[in-house]
Amino acid sequence: MIDPIDRVRAPTGKRHGQPAGADDLPTAPAEDAEMAAQLALTRVSLAKDLIGPASTAATPRAALSSLTQKTGFRDGAMLALRFVQARLLSVWGLLLAAALCPPKVFADFAIFAALANFISIAVLLRFEAVFFQNNDRLRLGRAFRLAVATGVVFLAVAAITTLFTAAQGWILRGFGALFLISLASRAAIRLLLAEATAEGDFATIGNSNIVQALLQPGMMILLIWPLGPTALALFAADAFGHAATACYLAWRRRGSLLRLMHPARWSLTELAAAGWQWRSSPTFLLPSALLSFGFSAAPLLALPLSSNPVLAAHVALATRLLDMPAQMFGAVTTPLVMSDLRKHRGLDQQKRARLLTLGMVAIVGALFTTIAFVAVGTDEFLLSGTKWGGVGEVMAIMALFYGCGAPVGPLQEMGAFSSRPQSQMTANAIALAAAAIVIWGFGSLSPAVLAAIGLISLGRLLLHLRLTWTAIGQQRAVGVA
Repeated sequence: MIDPIDRVRAPTGKRHGQPAGADDLPTAPAEDAEMAAQLALTRVSLAKDLIGPASTAATPRAALSSLTQKTGFRDGAMLALRFVQARLLSVWGLLLAAALCPPKVFADFAIFAALANFISIAVLLRFEAVFFQNNDRLRLGRAFRLAVATGVVFLAVAAITTLFTAAQGWILRGFGALFLISLASRAAIRLLLAEATAEGDFATIGNSNIVQALLQPGMMILLIWPLGPTALALFAADAFGHAATACYLAWRRRGSLLRLMHPARWSLTELAAAGWQWRSSPTFLLPSALLSFGFSAAPLLALPLSSNPVLAAHVALATRLLDMPAQMFGAVTTPLVMSDLRKHRGLDQQKRARLLTLGMVAIVGALFTTIAFVAVGTDEFLLSGTKWGGVGEVMAIMALFYGCGAPVGPLQEMGAFSSRPQSQMTANAIALAAAAIVIWGFGSLSPAVLAAIGLISLGRLLLHLRLTWTAIGQQRAVGVA
């Protein structure tokens, strides 16, 4: 590394500052100045030789861009590897729990997890999205404290609501307490992962997935042993698994969190000003995220209408298994795609967005087509005659739904560069309304309902692709200021 001393001004023979007095050190002779200049030139030449001939002609910006691309690709590859490892570990625990628990219990757990995930999106009012749009750490601290304050208020209201419903006898107190723990832990994980991503700590992000993949299925098996294959065991494992993951993230990021959460930095005036400055986050980003998640849970919305508990269990298991590769795809590709698009502007950005979109669609198509064929083959040769016989056919039908939904996550984030960001919310709202109409029209859960929802998911994907294909790079969307 070249030290700042290399950027010395050419010796002019004059001393900068006050003139030398009788007590000052003697001035450097001209030979010393020439020697210092020659030393600086030699060190610069040595640095160029170490970098190589190809880099000597490149500008510093190009060299930095090349280094960033290599680093981003390496971080993305390692993050993808961590996600794959975590999901493979969790799949085995999920399959073992499915083998031990009755189908009805497993279906109840799927609804519990979906509800907790849905509400956790609103806990922070999407203020965590501000982290990615500001590189200034001072503004990051303001956004972080605003998100924390918002989350505390939201969870306090949720706790009061849960206590009231439990007092009325509408829910069991134990289930309400576990739901609050799960909700708070999910919100904390969302907050801490956003902060770690903004700071580039991909190692912590990847390791947290390994921790959760090891703890949650393990706790599920351990709790099934004393409590039996009941919903309480699955709910408790989910709640404490997420809580342990949140604690791990907080411990790994404790240095940064202590600086962001320093008591001297808290101010009601600052929180009010930050909330007004970034008011577009709950206004635009939150509704779009909730609508998108609501549509992603469309198969689960039809579970209460099912008169066949076996089919409901098959749908619940297929949802968990297919949701994993969809989440992995979005979690890995979104930071890489957004990082790449930020390096381009105008028409070049539009061309790059189209290229990335084609790549994502090709990868997702190949991935979920393979999953569908493997699921059908496994069902025919291994599960035939068991209580899970037929789940492969359900997975093949639902592969269309999740395969079309997987790239929508990155495409929604690319809407930050779109000239028509409101169109994404419209597309999600139309898709959710169409799914609700289809479910209500059929009246019960069936393979035909799943196929119809899959076609709606395909239509939603086409709308997002149209926006990405035509409205990227024209005008920066009005997001979080």
